[in-house]
Amino acid sequence: MTTQQLTAQIKKKNSFLCIGLDVDLNKIPKHLLELEDPIFAFNKAIIDATHHLCVAYKPNTAFYEAYGIKGWKSLEKTIQYLNKKHPEIFTIADAKRGDIGNTSTMYAKAFFEDLAFDSVTVAPYMGKDSVEPFLAFKDKHTIMLALTSNEGAFDFQTKKVDDKELYKQVLETSKNWENSENLMYVVGATKAEYFADIRKIIPNSFLLVPGVGAQGGNLQDVCKYGMSDTVGLLINSSRGIIYASNQDDFAQAAAIKAKELQQQMEAILKV
Repeated sequence: MTTQQLTAQIKKKNSFLCIGLDVDLNKIPKHLLELEDPIFAFNKAIIDATHHLCVAYKPNTAFYEAYGIKGWKSLEKTIQYLNKKHPEIFTIADAKRGDIGNTSTMYAKAFFEDLAFDSVTVAPYMGKDSVEPFLAFKDKHTIMLALTSNEGAFDFQTKKVDDKELYKQVLETSKNWENSENLMYVVGATKAEYFADIRKIIPNSFLLVPGVGAQGGNLQDVCKYGMSDTVGLLINSSRGIIYASNQDDFAQAAAIKAKELQQQMEAILKV
């Protein structure tokens, strides 16, 4: 999927919502546990109830890998269902990969070719040759960690090196990598005050923004400082949507929560 196609979906749906499919068997409705594949059953119900309200889905692969081969099969079935039923929706493998070049190439093949995701999240700590293998894939996107929403982000990301914060150096350096036009970036919603500086460095790149909702991020602040001329934001909500209810009405409850966010986004887009 191209960024132009993603932008067209944002305009069509008046939404830049990304829904995180982070499935914990301890939190889903108990009746699903009786099914052969409760994870996929849960995901399918959420997708069927919310696909018209969002432009992206983001399974965090840890929540699937934790269940071994069964979990990986559930992930495969989820992405196949999305690609077949809703090919217009942007898909993100939240895997946070990154290793030496030949290993990164294999990670990229796993998510882009075998599973056919549109994008994958990566960690940039090992530098250019750990990220460029992902960038080599046409019409695929590499979403690089820039400034995250967790408490430990301050351990390294905001520390100054040569009088400049490390996350700014990461952003500036990545712009010079081969096929950098395929880069997107993760910026946590709880760091809203940093968005203005980030946009000075990468004014047009898409930003994947976790942390709105359960983690306390504010949608209006993120949009005020982070929105580009073409929106350029994917606001992720996971727990606040998918676990809105643990009863039989879980999918309908998720749709209500997703609609609330979508309506807020529509109001912002119309200003």
